Amino acid sequence: MNPDLLKLHPYPFERLLALKAGISPPQHKRHIALSIGEPKHPPPRFLHAAIAQHLDHIGSYPLTKGINLLRDSIAQWLTKRFQLNPSSIDAEQQILPVNGTREALFAFAQAVVDRHQDAVVVMPNPFYQIYEGAALLAGAVPWYLNSIAENNFLPDFDTVPNAIWQRCQLLYICTPGNPTGAVMDKKTLQKLIELANKHDFIIASDECYSEIYFDEDNPPVGLLQAAADMGHDNYQRCVVFHSLSKRSNVPGLRSGFVAGDACIVKKFLLYRTYHGCAMPAFTQHASIRLWNDEQHVSDNRARYREKFHVVLKSLTPVLTIRPPDAAFYLWPQTPIDDEVFARELFSQQNVTVLPGSYLSRASHESNPGKNRMRIALVASLDECIEAAQRIVEFVKTN
Repeated sequence: MNPDLLKLHPYPFERLLALKAGISPPQHKRHIALSIGEPKHPPPRFLHAAIAQHLDHIGSYPLTKGINLLRDSIAQWLTKRFQLNPSSIDAEQQILPVNGTREALFAFAQAVVDRHQDAVVVMPNPFYQIYEGAALLAGAVPWYLNSIAENNFLPDFDTVPNAIWQRCQLLYICTPGNPTGAVMDKKTLQKLIELANKHDFIIASDECYSEIYFDEDNPPVGLLQAAADMGHDNYQRCVVFHSLSKRSNVPGLRSGFVAGDACIVKKFLLYRTYHGCAMPAFTQHASIRLWNDEQHVSDNRARYREKFHVVLKSLTPVLTIRPPDAAFYLWPQTPIDDEVFARELFSQQNVTVLPGSYLSRASHESNPGKNRMRIALVASLDECIEAAQRIVEFVKTN
């Protein structure tokens, strides 16, 4: 067996199941799950028909590279959404459809890390645990960069020693962030591009929450946009990861894409060809419809805005909590240990949240997830309102 498997930590939801084991919550209260970032809003009505119309393609192997129509749709979406020069995005060379960002983010490290060179992979802390697992199984050493309230929950890249940057082969960033909802501004992204050019590492920007934001006139900036605005429109060392899961409420469709540096995308395509992870043709055609439609995405944002408004109004008086910049998570402090809070909240109120320490590592003499919890506002409006009321009751009685 691969000995690096022994380095993997239990997945957060495995730990959560163990934490809740043996507990019998009050049965007169319906269970409300706010722990998993699985969107529950209905997908667009046209989606089922778009899938059904192309089921006849299941008799043929799909291409790993995807069909031209899908790559063209993605290129058009990228260009419009991030105000790119259309000539700077080549759908043939710079875009690769993937089966969701989770699979791609993991596979990417396996393709780009040279394990023979004392590799370091830098990542935010707390983080999406795929970054860590990908780094470990690629033979690299993770370097955790704490994201704390004093820095608006953004990594302070100035604290990374020069020796780490020199060993760094891959930098994972997540903007908007999971679990904090923090958004990196253009200046920060451009600083990272300069660092990547100086030290010769690749930036993998996880932007799967980029379409869930609150101000319709101020969407989060993306890595490719920041690169283009500094004249770096060949996107060298820059790769972005986007998904339909959160944007269009279709986590089960497993559809996203990777885009950026043509040389890196070419090598990643080679890896994926052997990996055997081509997207089914009916998924590709359904994805085209989704990338081409913005109305359902705007409607989706409106639903989240309403939930954040009412939930924050309830929770702010009893918890130390701030609105996120974007995404659909809240990241409040817990008045007691985060594991105890999550366990007792479930035991007394039948509401499930995720302890913040399950999403982070003790690093640099602190654990930025300790005594925090992640609340995913993915349930219905009524459920989110009820859950907030139960959390308030729990805090006041404990």
